Amino acid sequence: MSIIQTIRDKAAWIIIAAIALALIAFIVQDAFSGRSGGLFSGQSTTLGKINGTKVDVIDFEKRLANAEKNYTANGQHVDEQFRQQIRESLWNEYVENAVLDKELDKLGFVVSDKEKGDILYGANPPQQLRQQFTNPQTGAYDAQAAFQAIRGLKKKSPEYNNFWGEFVPALEKQRIREKFVGMIGKSYYVPKWLVEKRNADNSQLASISYVNIPYTSIADSTIKVTDDEVRKYVDEHKEGFKQEQVRGIEYVMFNAAPSAADSAAVRERVEKLKDSFATTSDINGFFLRENSQTPYYPSNISRKEIKIEKIDSIVKTPVGGVYGPYLDGGSYTLARIVSEKQWPDSVKVRHILVATHQRDQRTGELQPVRYDSTAKRIIDSVEMAIKGGANFDTLCVKYSDDGTKETGGIYDNVVSGRMTAEFNDFIFGKPVGSKGVVKTEYGYHYVEILSQKGSSPAYNIAYFSQPIYPSDLTTNTAHQAASAFAAESRNRKAFEDNIKKQNLTKFNAYDVQPLESNIPGLGSSRPLVKWMYNDAKIGDVAPEPYFIGDKYIVPVLVNSYDKGTMPIERARPLVEYKIRNKKKAEQIIQKVGTPASLDAVTKAVNQPVQQLDSVAFSAGYIPNLGNESKLIGASFNKNYQAKVSDPILGEIGVYYIKVNNVTAQPNAGLDIKMQQQMAAQQIQRSSYLVIETLKKAADITDNRYKFY
Repeated sequence: MSIIQTIRDKAAWIIIAAIALALIAFIVQDAFSGRSGGLFSGQSTTLGKINGTKVDVIDFEKRLANAEKNYTANGQHVDEQFRQQIRESLWNEYVENAVLDKELDKLGFVVSDKEKGDILYGANPPQQLRQQFTNPQTGAYDAQAAFQAIRGLKKKSPEYNNFWGEFVPALEKQRIREKFVGMIGKSYYVPKWLVEKRNADNSQLASISYVNIPYTSIADSTIKVTDDEVRKYVDEHKEGFKQEQVRGIEYVMFNAAPSAADSAAVRERVEKLKDSFATTSDINGFFLRENSQTPYYPSNISRKEIKIEKIDSIVKTPVGGVYGPYLDGGSYTLARIVSEKQWPDSVKVRHILVATHQRDQRTGELQPVRYDSTAKRIIDSVEMAIKGGANFDTLCVKYSDDGTKETGGIYDNVVSGRMTAEFNDFIFGKPVGSKGVVKTEYGYHYVEILSQKGSSPAYNIAYFSQPIYPSDLTTNTAHQAASAFAAESRNRKAFEDNIKKQNLTKFNAYDVQPLESNIPGLGSSRPLVKWMYNDAKIGDVAPEPYFIGDKYIVPVLVNSYDKGTMPIERARPLVEYKIRNKKKAEQIIQKVGTPASLDAVTKAVNQPVQQLDSVAFSAGYIPNLGNESKLIGASFNKNYQAKVSDPILGEIGVYYIKVNNVTAQPNAGLDIKMQQQMAAQQIQRSSYLVIETLKKAADITDNRYKFY
């Protein structure tokens, strides 16, 4: 003890110094790791720039975390897919703030205190306040309760700072934007003459004779298109050849899907369970114990409503018997006939639901909303009140948590198998007029059966199934083959050579944008996309295969294009046929010369004169010809009634036409509703167009792909 006491008394400063040094070392290490080994190690924290203003990833992550916290607090499950949606929404908010705030400041929009009060306590309060301060008895927003709660926030508390420092300013900003968009919308006007002209144009019909000389009448091989011609075309049509940043890969796949041996093994395993499945008295317990892929629905379903391939064979099995195993999609299944009953085909019921749980729309999980004892007490009161003569509809509106509360709680033409098993048993297994309380996973229902129609056999069938998964051998074999290929293919030439040696099929994805999470043909591929943008150079082969779906992927990066105007090699497939067709048109026009009639055109090119009797001015499509807008426009040129038209360069060929006549269908004249509709459409699009125009004019650098 004396030795320990001596250390305590005389060496305490050593311990304190050691602890201090350890803390200093930890802090220094953490500082350096923040630069070289932290969450965003080895890179700038600039997520992007908008008109020169930096968006810092740390600030972005804080706001992302707050958004996720709010969604979680409201009962929503935030998975990776939802997180990506939140990131996208948050980034768009940064962009819109940057491009709009400057314009709004110039215009001098403000939100007065009176407006602020109207936002918080008026007829259309924010959704968060409406949810929290809606009177459960009346369903109306209790503005006074909201006012008292907000007034009761203590100054400088986190709640006070959050509400007045973030929530209210966000509402003010939203109101200012609404004013801005409203101002833009009010500038739209559709004049009377425009509606009249549109009506008149849309009523016109033309009858024409024409000769079509298709471009295919001249072989493609006779027309050469040079890079200079492609470059000139792109330069003259730059707006049509703008591109975002994209990269492209070619890749090979090594299949890790279940083999025939894997399938046989699962079938054998399911077959061995057949006898115990047939005799078990606890089907749910059996399903849990043996890991059935499908849950058990412990109620009957009409034969008419069972939509599975093997049902005719299954229902021939006697009650208590088991059919299978049979292949159902990617699983082997056993079907046990638990019971057979004669049930109605459809039912009409009404009900009042006092909920204990509700299902999250995003995750499908049940979330508690009320204590079971409270719900039971309410439903018992409802049942007693109805027995005492109370009005069902009134009680339904007041107490029901179901979406049918405003329509008397009625479900009509209900077929079996669509409701929870307990509810299904009650409404199909009891006669018309039956009333009672049914307990389900959602809560307590007071149910009344109003009518039933038809009658047919209904079966309670338990489906036990196990999926066909690949064995370790199958997976390892595919992984080893993919890894070996990647190791032997360290550049594009080796990649191509090995494809030929192993007789593999090559696939491609040439237009992958930096933030893509799915690659067509592959599926969810975010790690692969990150490799393409953050690690790979053109010609690089991934050092390790990527496991996507049930395949191992080995990619090689084959192209990389920056944002801007398309280069020649990328534009050529989009341009080449247009230039070629123009050259063909020149040859056709030279061959036809200056024809005096369509017969002269026919003689020159050996193509027949054809008729179109009902060309509509408003149409964008001509049957058997396609989207020939130039031909449609020329059909209403009255100069071509007296002579053959000039050559019309269409999408599929060169046309010469003669207009026989132009008529008009009966026209109702000015339609005020049309005028209002056209204006409403423009106003509706105004907010989107304004923001998109400002975005287009902005200088935006998006580096999110480096972080996510």
